[in-house]
Amino acid sequence: MNVMLHLGLGSFHRAHQAVYLHELIKTGDTAWSLAGGNTRPDMAETIDALEAQGGAYTLETISPAGEHRYERITSIRKVIPWSADLSGLIEQGANLATRIISFTVTEAGYYLDANNKLDLATFADLRADVEAAKAARPGPTIYATLTAILRERMRRGSGPVTLLNCDNLRHNGDRSRSGLLQFIEMIGDADLLAWVQANTTSPNAMVDRITPRPTSDVRERVKAATGVDDPAALMGESFIQWVIEDKFIAGRPAWEKVGVEMVTSVDAYEEAKIRLLNATHSCIAWAGTLVGYTYIHEGTHDASIRQLAYDYVTNDTIPVLDTPEAPCPINLPQYRDVVLDRFGNPAIRDTNQRVAMDGFSKIPGFIAPTIRQRMARGESIDSVAMLPALFLAYLQRWHAGQIAYTYQDQAMDPAVAHAMCDAPDPVAAFCADKPLWGEMAGDARLVNAVRRACERVAQFVQAHKLAG
Repeated sequence: MNVMLHLGLGSFHRAHQAVYLHELIKTGDTAWSLAGGNTRPDMAETIDALEAQGGAYTLETISPAGEHRYERITSIRKVIPWSADLSGLIEQGANLATRIISFTVTEAGYYLDANNKLDLATFADLRADVEAAKAARPGPTIYATLTAILRERMRRGSGPVTLLNCDNLRHNGDRSRSGLLQFIEMIGDADLLAWVQANTTSPNAMVDRITPRPTSDVRERVKAATGVDDPAALMGESFIQWVIEDKFIAGRPAWEKVGVEMVTSVDAYEEAKIRLLNATHSCIAWAGTLVGYTYIHEGTHDASIRQLAYDYVTNDTIPVLDTPEAPCPINLPQYRDVVLDRFGNPAIRDTNQRVAMDGFSKIPGFIAPTIRQRMARGESIDSVAMLPALFLAYLQRWHAGQIAYTYQDQAMDPAVAHAMCDAPDPVAAFCADKPLWGEMAGDARLVNAVRRACERVAQFVQAHKLAG
């Protein structure tokens, strides 16, 4: 049997990629199975539960209309316990049967700057893993883990393997591959570099399914509905989508039989998802937090927040994604409306805390491209400027210790963020930050638009205080 090894057995993988393979196995196609484990010692209870259950778990899906469905997912046939030397992952990844190595590590876990270069200056854990890899030791970053696996695969002569990125990173296959090759160059392993270039491919892919962090409520509902007490149960929305470039060097499952879109280019799907869904999601999370909401659906049903999101997409984003010279194959207004309906699903109970995280990678990745294109065309950025203005207001709350939950941001240097907020002109300091804005940093058009947007954000917050 062919094996797909997945690095990162979090909720998203188990509600998305594992589900597609499960559906394929249900058709009678048993040529592939999943093995998986984590590169860090997190989710210990969930991993233990999955191991005890033979990799099986229950997935609850809930539609916007409130329909609940429950299914036992059984495509993960091997759960690899974490160990500091990553020996289980290396052994499985180097096995001849493993033909695909896939991974979900979140956007910030790729340590890439605006020029797609590994940012060693900012990330101590990446620097540590470079040194570890030079000494032939594994490490927890995605590059160090893949390097350790691929070194052993090369040593054994186990043949080609596809590296499949399943994160919300624009051009995710190209960019994670670039990061990996840079990492291997940094450690000075010329033989491995040549082997990886010749024996791996890295398809770009677009993934989509809202999957909140599981709560005890999910386990209770699963037990009530199915009679199974499942510590690894999780929940996701009913919507699911996966679009992948068909560039697999060592074979792949027949995913097209179960709804995966196998294409020559994911560009249009990727841009629509990143800008209309991911950026809008963050907009609602930042705005909702500022006015005291806990959940995404609460902000989506707030007329003023929904309008902010709608205007961002309609006024500034759709016009640059669908043009006469480059028409978009996707009905973007329809996609926008479906996204907002999905976000408004009260049963999902997705938290602002989860969606608001990693703003320092989301601004350059999700939001800055629209600003850049609008300014290049000499057009207004007033609607899109509301998103960085919301994030700056959110950051100022964090700076003052007034966020009701812990803010997590792998790409943020806390000292830099605090300095922005302490600056005599926080808007100017924020808009001058090169990692956030690249070549647009300090542009007067950006500064002025964000300044105007900050005034509107302050009015929005004040209006909610008065209404409350």
